[in-house]
Amino acid sequence: MTPMDALDAHLNDLVERDREHECPGFGPDRVCVRVVAVAKLPSRFGDFRVVAFWNNRDQKDHLAIVHGDVLGAEEVATRLHSECLTGDVLGSLRCDCRDQLETALTRIGALERGVVLYLRQEGRGIGLANKIRAYALQDRGLDTVEANLALGFRDDERDYAVAAHMLLSLGIGSIQLMTNNPDKVNQLQKYGVKVASRLPHLLPPNPHNRFYLETKARRSGHFIDFSGTPHLQEQSDPVRVEGMLD
Repeated sequence: MTPMDALDAHLNDLVERDREHECPGFGPDRVCVRVVAVAKLPSRFGDFRVVAFWNNRDQKDHLAIVHGDVLGAEEVATRLHSECLTGDVLGSLRCDCRDQLETALTRIGALERGVVLYLRQEGRGIGLANKIRAYALQDRGLDTVEANLALGFRDDERDYAVAAHMLLSLGIGSIQLMTNNPDKVNQLQKYGVKVASRLPHLLPPNPHNRFYLETKARRSGHFIDFSGTPHLQEQSDPVRVEGMLD
C-alpha cells in the first residue's frame, strides 16, 4: 500500500467512524461535527484530498482540503479561509481573498502535509447579500468596519468553533496557523486547538484593496506592515495561550 493509499484509507475510516455519530456537542457552544464524505482533489496547486463536514451549529457544509497525512500530526500548516464568492470565484480586486486562498494552497501543496479549511462564512459572516450592501456603503466612503456597523453587524461576525472541531475531528495534534488575524488564534485556542506558531500570510496589496487592508490593520488588529512591500514570510511567531507575540 502506497502512502497515499494509506491516507485514503485513514480518511475513509473517518467517514465510517462518524456515520452514526450524534452527540450533544462539546464546549460552551455545544458544537458537534462529523465527517460525511472524502474524495481525491487533484488541482493546479497540488494533490489534495477534500473532506466534507456536517455540523449542528450553522447547518452549512464546510470543507477541509488536506495535503499529506495530517491525522495525528503535530505542527500542521493550517489556513482558515472564509468563503468569498466575489474574490474566490469572480476575481474581485476589492479584497485579497483569492490571492490568500491560492497562495495558501500553493504553499501547503509544496509541504509534506497541511490543511486549508474552507469555511462558509461569506462576508465575514454577514452573508453575500449583506456583503454587497456593505460594498455599496464603501462606495460612498465608509471603510469596511464602518459599513458593517452601519448595517447593524459587528466588525467581524465570524466564529471559529466549527473550524476548531473540524481540526480536532481530524486528530491534528497542533497547528502552525497561516494568518495575520489574532482573533483566529485566540478563538482556536479557546476551543481547544493547540496553536504552536503563527505563519504570517502577507501578500502585496493592489490599488483597489490597499485601503481595505490598511483598515484591517488599523481597526481590526491584523498584523500587516505597510512600511515596505509585504511578501509571504517564512518565519513563524510563538503563540501564548492568551494571545500572540508579534
